Amino acid sequence: MSSLSIFRIATRAVRPTTFVRAPIVSRVQTPVTLAARARTFGTTSKLLSGHEDETFEEFSARFEKEFEGVQDVFELQRNLNNCFAYDLVPSVEVLTAALKAARRVNDYPTAVRVFEGVKAKVENKEQYKQYLEALEGLRLELGVALREELFPAEE
Repeated sequence: MSSLSIFRIATRAVRPTTFVRAPIVSRVQTPVTLAARARTFGTTSKLLSGHEDETFEEFSARFEKEFEGVQDVFELQRNLNNCFAYDLVPSVEVLTAALKAARRVNDYPTAVRVFEGVKAKVENKEQYKQYLEALEGLRLELGVALREELFPAEE
């Protein structure tokens, strides 16, 4: 008699004789399931935005539409973060929509930060002045002060 058959006979005698047996769950995982789990689990994921071939005009139209649909502060700030994350300066139309959205959700600090974001994104001070000139009417209409006006000593 082989040792395997003796083991089977010994384990049969130890099992309780009940009407319902609990299913036997193996705690040992096969390498295949570990490899499959390793492919699906990770700390970073590949993010594909689907906007790789987007032109500047399409970018502007997309963000104008997103800012027009903003209903709360979180959504406004998330859209601003997404907009400024690209390697370009948003158009005046996008910034106008963002400022109007900030007014709609009554978020003055974010409106001030829109101009701070523009100042950080432009290449030189002359471009920043051009943006300020283009948005001057809306800025005065909404009553948004610049950081330079609020804290003149920090410049």
